[in-house]
Amino acid sequence: MLYSISEVLDYVREEDVKFVRLAFCDVFGTPKNVSVLAAELETAFRSGVSIDASAIAGFGGAGYSDLFLIPDSTTLSVLPWRPTHGRVVRMYCDVAKPGGERFEMDPRGILKKAVAAAAEKGLGCAFGTEYEFYLFKNDETGQPTTVPMDRAGYMDMAPEDAGENVRREICLALEEMGLVPEASHHEEGPGQNEIDFRFSDALSAADNSITFKTVVKTIAARSGLTACFDPKPIANACGSGMHINIFPQLHGGGDCFYPFMAGIMEHISEMTLFLNPTTQSYLRLGGHKAPQYISWSPDDRAQLIRFPARGNGRGKIELRSPDASANPYLAYALLIYAGLEGIERGLAPPTPTELDFFAAPEQALAGLKRLPDSLGKAAAAVLEDGAFINKYIPLQVIRAYVSDGR
Repeated sequence: MLYSISEVLDYVREEDVKFVRLAFCDVFGTPKNVSVLAAELETAFRSGVSIDASAIAGFGGAGYSDLFLIPDSTTLSVLPWRPTHGRVVRMYCDVAKPGGERFEMDPRGILKKAVAAAAEKGLGCAFGTEYEFYLFKNDETGQPTTVPMDRAGYMDMAPEDAGENVRREICLALEEMGLVPEASHHEEGPGQNEIDFRFSDALSAADNSITFKTVVKTIAARSGLTACFDPKPIANACGSGMHINIFPQLHGGGDCFYPFMAGIMEHISEMTLFLNPTTQSYLRLGGHKAPQYISWSPDDRAQLIRFPARGNGRGKIELRSPDASANPYLAYALLIYAGLEGIERGLAPPTPTELDFFAAPEQALAGLKRLPDSLGKAAAAVLEDGAFINKYIPLQVIRAYVSDGR
């Protein structure tokens, strides 16, 4: 991996790089980029590349027009599906104002600020994300259909599993780009797949999440398919989640696992708008293995939080409510702040819930708080009781989520 600007400039000259994609995200996590010729990269490092902020969701409307992309040299990666002669590389960027100061609505900057705040308190967090997605066939004109590429089930093998070769190509491309896939398999739904990759620091994990979705969609398209990360693309089939595994650790030692989890549970209703930001998100929640209550259990997959089996001896918190429509930069930032608050306040989680949610009588569930069950209720949780969110997320970003109604 290359780190310094001089190393990146040397690499670009020596490896026949012709184009550099400067990547960033809007406030909803939609990836954007602008390509520059390799000869312009040194200028980009020095003074940035101008973009029209008014055309980026959540960036404009507050007196901003020109903003600048500042490449992060540590994120350089070759795009393996592009030609080896005249290579194309990609770097993630920070977004800055014309004077050079950080742009407040930049999601990547919001996460960097959260990581710094946690580090000041002696807290480090690593994240590992499990993405589920569907592969649909395209029609004769190349347009996506709603027909899954196969009818296989959980961890089925070829020939029933028709996605085996596509997942292989995805994993190989990810590996070439510096990501480390740990496992891939067919999921429960028809045409549904999952690929997990190794945990890393918060910023790298968020960058990797954006890279992952881009790679999956690109390889699927090259295979004549459409990759769909929607939370509930097939009404009667399993939804697709973005399960977030969190590894909190205090640098000076000490137990932070349960207080961190308690902080998440304390603020999960307010955070749901950002973890589940589309109307379709709420068709998934409360469905098969997707939580609807604010509860936890050591192993139950229908809970909001569970503790997966720890073969490597390292404890982790698995949050099961988010889906892939979430912006990972904002999601990780809010989880860090919530966990940090739980530690600072010495919060304790409620007792674990050992219930079969789909068979338990209503009276057994009466004492449990529910997650918001619609986009409107999630927005109301922020507007009516959003002190936590308002502390850490800029008002313009909040307004974009509340009014977007996707």
